[in-house]
Amino acid sequence: MKTRRLGSRLEVSAIGLGCMGMSEFYGATDEDQAVAAIHHALDRGITLLDTADMYGVGHNEKLVGRAIRDRRDSVVLATKFGNMRGDKGEFLGVNGRPEYVRQACEASLERLGVDVIDLYYQHRVDPETPIEETVGAMAELVREGKVRHLGLSEAAAATVRRAHAEHPIAALQTEYSLWSRVPEGEILDTCRELGIGFVAYSPLGRGMLTGQFQKPEDIPEDDWRRHHPRFQGENFGRNLELVREVEALARERAVTPAQVALAWVLSRGRDVVPIPGTRHAAYVDRNIAALDLELTADELQRLDRAFPPGAAAGERYHAAGMKTVNG
Repeated sequence: MKTRRLGSRLEVSAIGLGCMGMSEFYGATDEDQAVAAIHHALDRGITLLDTADMYGVGHNEKLVGRAIRDRRDSVVLATKFGNMRGDKGEFLGVNGRPEYVRQACEASLERLGVDVIDLYYQHRVDPETPIEETVGAMAELVREGKVRHLGLSEAAAATVRRAHAEHPIAALQTEYSLWSRVPEGEILDTCRELGIGFVAYSPLGRGMLTGQFQKPEDIPEDDWRRHHPRFQGENFGRNLELVREVEALARERAVTPAQVALAWVLSRGRDVVPIPGTRHAAYVDRNIAALDLELTADELQRLDRAFPPGAAAGERYHAAGMKTVNG
């Protein structure tokens, strides 16, 4: 397995595994199947597993904890706090208050069944709490040995800079793919200036870039994507036309569209680590194969022309969700 570095000291597999969909959002789930996929990923050399306390309202951390119980030493375990949800799954807001940071960490450690979290992210920035206070509380967890490295998710460049001045930030996690290129420019430039790694979530455009959805009806009725702006109405058709170029290039290279999309993200720099999510061992193998797909300069330019920044139709979240990104 090829590796990449997040920050100055955290070495991870060049591609990680996003575990969110193993608990909710993307249709029916099967815990045994999910655990098998995690085991397969670890057997293939993937080390970075990504979860959060809000996924499945705690269920996902318990699932990941079960999967790594006898494999802890081979895992770089990443989880997040800050997005609060009620017992019924309702979103209660973003919390970055110092007392909540400690409370959330203790709860995550218990659900995961571990003594230390390798990479602890603030999932969303709390606009009511200065980032210095939140990161200061996170830094206390590092000093106590409960957390090894700190991260932020969906934070603006200025916020990243202020946080890093309080305590070294190893990684910024933000949506990044052919159809979500917002990090390019100020955000990635800031990370590189400060030596912060970049973790790209949804590198396959929530599945759209894989070509698996050819019409809205292909999305299961209980799948959150049915209500996502980029998968609705005219936006679906416009975004499907973008995917045609990925599909065409994939046919020419005798690979899958997903491998083309992942190879593009991997080409953005050795400090960029995509974390595609899947519940299927076979897809883990296909995603890993993208590490061996080298896109030529002409192919990269072709994709850049097809997917200029802002090309995707529709916002990447509904209005309420958009208020919490790039904070």
